[in-house]
Amino acid sequence: MSLMPGGLASAAEAWRAPGPIRATPDRLFRITVCLRPFRAAGPRIEVEQVGRKRVVHNYGHGGSGWSLSWGSAEVAVAMALADGVREVAVIGAGALGLTAALTAQRAGAAVTIYAKEQFPHVRSARATGTWSPDSRVAMEKAVDAGFGDRWERMARTSFSMYQSLLGLPGDPVEWTDRYTLSDTPSAPRRAAPTVERPDDFLHLEDRLADISPRPVELAPGTHGFAAPFVRRNSSLTFNVADLAHQLMTDFLIAGGRIVPMEFHEPGDLSALKQKVVINCTGYGARALWRDESIVPVRGQIAWLIPEPGVTYGVYYHSLSMLARRDGIVVQETGADEWFGYNDANEEPDRAAAEASVRQLAGFWAPAAL
Repeated sequence: MSLMPGGLASAAEAWRAPGPIRATPDRLFRITVCLRPFRAAGPRIEVEQVGRKRVVHNYGHGGSGWSLSWGSAEVAVAMALADGVREVAVIGAGALGLTAALTAQRAGAAVTIYAKEQFPHVRSARATGTWSPDSRVAMEKAVDAGFGDRWERMARTSFSMYQSLLGLPGDPVEWTDRYTLSDTPSAPRRAAPTVERPDDFLHLEDRLADISPRPVELAPGTHGFAAPFVRRNSSLTFNVADLAHQLMTDFLIAGGRIVPMEFHEPGDLSALKQKVVINCTGYGARALWRDESIVPVRGQIAWLIPEPGVTYGVYYHSLSMLARRDGIVVQETGADEWFGYNDANEEPDRAAAEASVRQLAGFWAPAAL
């Protein structure tokens, strides 16, 4: 290794390029579909009186559920405990439900989770697992003037909380590299919608520039990817299986209870003994609360068997790959952000999954294989 003046190795020489993964359809072990609960006005975090129950809604986070979960919980729990209540019911055991329950416990409340499904059967278990706090979180023209500030507080709160989970056994949360590949020198951007739409999705990531690692352009010959232009960055990865297990364990150790229960209409809440309910039903809120403002955004993941030592993500030609401890997730993201919008089909498409894996295999130059 040659050294720069002062004895420092150049960045290109000191950095080790990632090796290719075994991207073949025979390594597919499951295919999952998740419906993200998108609301044009952003997440619904507000109080509603339902009979004698005070219900605090906490749903509609689009593709930002895991990323905003702790920040949303902080807001929702403050509303729930505003008058000194110390017994709380949480509906839903996904990302939003678990973090709300833990946040309420840490504020001194006794918490019971009521849920039809638990991990690994909740929709949160099918998430991509990357830090994405502004992923389809709202539309520009539908939010109120204070939304950006509220979003930023939630994002920063969540980011801070996730730092406390770094380094735990099982790596529920960890920093991993991301590689954005491009055929042109400029960073790739999503294309304009192929059909006219009434609005654009809101992007707020620049507000978090001070806590976001800066991207680095990689020189030709320093990586094994097939694309001529490569940008490297780092981001938080949620190894969802480990993360959910950690959160559930923490909740139960702190005295939390989980009661299997299904709700069909708001009036069913009258059966609960708690006077305050935090509603974290995600996409399920569309049916339970007759909330037509929730629009499904379909996303399918092809899961490849995890490989030891492979923990990075790649994006190229609208295909995303993220290697997690619990599997290598491969997802088609579409030519623009409207891909999957208002598509409530939860049936897996095997042919599309295999096609994505074959496309992924072409990310690396032949010499790297």
